[in-house]
Amino acid sequence: MSAASCLLSEDQFLCSICLDVFTDPVSTPCGHNFCKNCISQHWDISDRCHCPMCKKVFRTRPELHINTFISEMVSQFRREAQQKVSSSSSEQQAAKPGEVPCDICTGTKLKALKSCLVCLASYCQTHLQPHLTASCLKRHQLIDPEENLEGRMCMKHDKPLELFCKTDQTCVCMLCSVMDHKTHEFVPMREEYEGKKAELGTTEAEIQQMVQKRRLKIQEIKESVKKNKQETTEKQAEGFIRDLEQEISELMKRSSEVEQLSHSKDHLHLLQRFSSLKAAPTTTDWTEVSIHPPSYEGTVVRAVDQLKETLSKDMKKLFEAELKRVQQYAVDVTLDPDTAHPYLILSDDGKQVHCGEEENDLPDNPERFSLFLCVLGKQSFSSGRFYFEVQLTDKTKWFLGVVRESVNRKEEITLSPEKGYWTVAELDKNIYVALQDFPVRLLLQSDPEKVGVFVDYEEGLISFHDVDHAALIYSFTGCSFTEKLYPFFCPCDNDDSGVNSAPLIICPVNQ
Repeated sequence: MSAASCLLSEDQFLCSICLDVFTDPVSTPCGHNFCKNCISQHWDISDRCHCPMCKKVFRTRPELHINTFISEMVSQFRREAQQKVSSSSSEQQAAKPGEVPCDICTGTKLKALKSCLVCLASYCQTHLQPHLTASCLKRHQLIDPEENLEGRMCMKHDKPLELFCKTDQTCVCMLCSVMDHKTHEFVPMREEYEGKKAELGTTEAEIQQMVQKRRLKIQEIKESVKKNKQETTEKQAEGFIRDLEQEISELMKRSSEVEQLSHSKDHLHLLQRFSSLKAAPTTTDWTEVSIHPPSYEGTVVRAVDQLKETLSKDMKKLFEAELKRVQQYAVDVTLDPDTAHPYLILSDDGKQVHCGEEENDLPDNPERFSLFLCVLGKQSFSSGRFYFEVQLTDKTKWFLGVVRESVNRKEEITLSPEKGYWTVAELDKNIYVALQDFPVRLLLQSDPEKVGVFVDYEEGLISFHDVDHAALIYSFTGCSFTEKLYPFFCPCDNDDSGVNSAPLIICPVNQ
């Protein structure tokens, strides 16, 4: 236990509803964990009984029992956190210039370890201990040390900023709500924090899409210059590319700021910064911008139109040629029943998979996925190139891609390259994403009904293709593979109305 416990962190024991360390942890039938009181209250006010994490709906309200294993792990974590504070108290240092000092220390002020948003005070390791042990203080919100805690007080009423005024989009105190803003709509700051945090995820995806469009525009301009090499045209192209690269740099900076803010646990900080980061960045509309040689206006317009048409045809030919090239590496893939989640139903020929209504009685062998509705292909690949195609007709949700052999199959899965998953997905009708370390929203010209997956092991490339329209959906590049890769399939559940009950079908490749 001692060897493993050193790897434990507070994030592993946080309830996703109250965002605090578990109290009386219970497990739902789908395998997710919550405080008993949190999930009970959530179901009391919800119109249907479902899991807040995976959205699985339960026909009847499950009977909840304390998860003794997680309860013991939480207790162990709290004991070790207290011991760590006690053992390291002798190593504390006096606060240096620029560092936040402890508000409780007399004499020499020690460096603060945390600031409390409820007490509006900062504490060194020794004086922080009551917040880790006293039941009345453990629910206080702690953040990294911050010097200007007075900024969290209402300047007019000298009361803590605890509410969010949705009418004025600002944080206010309790007195503000009954005086200056008495006719306005209010919510607790924590509730607004959760909503704004979700919006930041959408903003991040939109910014990444803007970056991708500008990179494609740079490539389009470079291709245009190759077809029309004139000094004035090349200078014009250089100016466009310079402006595009500047916008990409600014967008990437904004993306980094949005991602950093989305991970903040400081409710007030996130709400105060949200408006400035949510606002659309100042950029150029590059849709109609193209390069052209100096000429009369009518000639220029015709040349631009012709160039657009030529580029469109050339891009289509390139995508068609690329699809034919990767289809040469087609392999015969069949599904491995030893890896299939117990709810999945495989066809006898191992080419189709869909989600059933009841759990199958299957042995819990090491290869089988226990918490995610997925199955792997039997075939593995550790070198060279391979390609396969999957029919998605009538599907509204699915995940597809490849995974490395060593992925964890018994715990909750985070689909990202860092965890060994290279996948794209349709999360809901016509909502497509690439599962990078941060999901990337994909704006496709058409809804794919047959997707081709190509892997170049040595090149570190995984690309997804819309087979019917000969279009590239997304590519993972610069990957580093060191072990076997397996095809990965997830048909998702059938939804309440069964609209997603159609199977994923591994189909033959027709070049």
